[in-house]
Formats: sequence, structure tokens, C-alpha cells
Amino acid sequence: MTTTSKQSGYKLCSLLFETTKNYEANLQKLLDLVNERENRSLIVAPEVCLTGFDYENYDEAVEFSHRADAELKKASEDKIIILTMLERRDKEIFNFAKIFHNGEIVYERAKVKLFRFGDEHKYMSEGSADEINIIEIEGIKIGILICFELRFKELWQKLEGCDVIAAPSWWGVLRTEHFKIITQALAVINQCYVVASDSLNDECTKMSGIITPQGEDERNENRACLELKYNKNEIIKMRRYMDVGIG
Repeated sequence: MTTTSKQSGYKLCSLLFETTKNYEANLQKLLDLVNERENRSLIVAPEVCLTGFDYENYDEAVEFSHRADAELKKASEDKIIILTMLERRDKEIFNFAKIFHNGEIVYERAKVKLFRFGDEHKYMSEGSADEINIIEIEGIKIGILICFELRFKELWQKLEGCDVIAAPSWWGVLRTEHFKIITQALAVINQCYVVASDSLNDECTKMSGIITPQGEDERNENRACLELKYNKNEIIKMRRYMDVGIG
């Protein structure tokens, strides 16, 4: 587990907005939402929210990550920003989850479980599950599961001990109940906060939300940002009350 300096008083923020064919407009929408948040906010945006899975303009979508990196680094002072973006590494394309904080990318890893039903495996490579780690930022232990990865219980176990699990997603509307049930169950089983962010696009669930360690579930509904104060004591209390061996 990697660590940065410790601090408290964070707010958790799940975002909900539409991804269009205009990458610059998508980036500006995200930056506006980030800039509207208070300092010491932990913000989770939908999977590939800057470009979508725009296979018709794939090279352009992949290259856009470099511009986005620069802007999100600047926006991340005194904030934690979590999202995914398409990126080329060593002639292969991956869907990278990234955490931006204080002007740096402090963690990144490629999506491990590609959604074959949506042909993701035809356009990108899988990452390694060995890269799914817990990172500590400002005293908060954070893990990430990207969309389809939520369905694999062995990945839940890799993130036991997290305070917050971020779930950036592009989840199909036909499986809306699955997304709600799985994200709530993840919070209950791992006794932590889950900040889930899905897209507002028609094909997605629009079920961004925040679930507490007790399983209390609030969704964004029509709000572009749902905020909840992070409370470490809620995690401690739940793990003491229902001791299943999570430290």
C-alpha cells in the first residue's frame, strides 16, 4: 500500500453527467464540477467520461488523455479526483483508472476485467490484477473497481481494509438493479464507503451514488454532484460492531 500525508475533513462526491462527442466540452464539464467543490473533496467521475467508448474516433479519443492529464493535475490541488481514460502504452491501449491529487497522478492502473459483451476486448488490452492496490491519501485508504470489475468477488477481497472504494462505471441500463445491489453489497461486505459514478447517457443506469459502511444508500437522482461528509468513525464503529476480521 502506498501512502501520502495524512489529513481529515474530506467530503465524498459522486458525479453524474452526460458524455458527448465533444471531448473538450466533456473535459470542461468535469473541470467545472471539480472547481465547484470545496477543497478536501474526494471526487469520482464516470468511466471514460471524457470520450466515452468512441471507437469510431479511437485514435483521437486515446490521444485526448494527454490533454486531460494536464488540466486535471491543475484542478487537483487540495482535492482527490478519480476517473478512467483510454490511453496507449507500448503500442497497446488500456482503460486506465487514475487518481489525481495536488498536481500529480498519485496512482494509476489499467482495467483488469474487460466487458466482452460490449466488445471491449477487441479495442483494448487487460491490465494485471496485481496492480489493484490500496493507496492512502490524506489518511484515507482508497481502492478502485472499474465497472465490470464489480462483479468479481476476488477483487473485493483485494480491497479489504479500504475506507473508500471508488467505482467509476459505464453500466448498462438494462442491468440497473445489478449496479444498485452490487455497489450496496460491496459497502456492506467491505464495511467501507462506496462512491459509485455512472454516466447520464441513455444507455447507462444514471445510478451514481454514495453508500455508507452501514449500507445506507443515496443516489444522485437529478443532481450532477452528490456530496457526503467522510467520517472515519463510521467505518471504525461498523467494524467493531460486526467484526469480520477487516482491520
